[in-house]
Amino acid sequence: MKQTVFNNAQLEILNLMAYAKSSETLSDLKQVISDFFAQKVEDEVNLLWQNGELSEEKVESFRTLHERTPYK
Repeated sequence: MKQTVFNNAQLEILNLMAYAKSSETLSDLKQVISDFFAQKVEDEVNLLWQNGELSEEKVESFRTLHERTPYK
């Protein structure tokens, strides 16, 4: 049987779950985590814009981007 090894972040989340006694608390906690990662993404995108790695032209090019694997 394969043993699961948790990293420190996973262990901290598990410890926090001990305090989630209601579905409302769980929902609030999920929202906080979601907001945290959304902010991280926004910060990274802003950094890409500031560095010039992302531009309006590049974003527009995504509209016609097709990277799907052709299936036969």
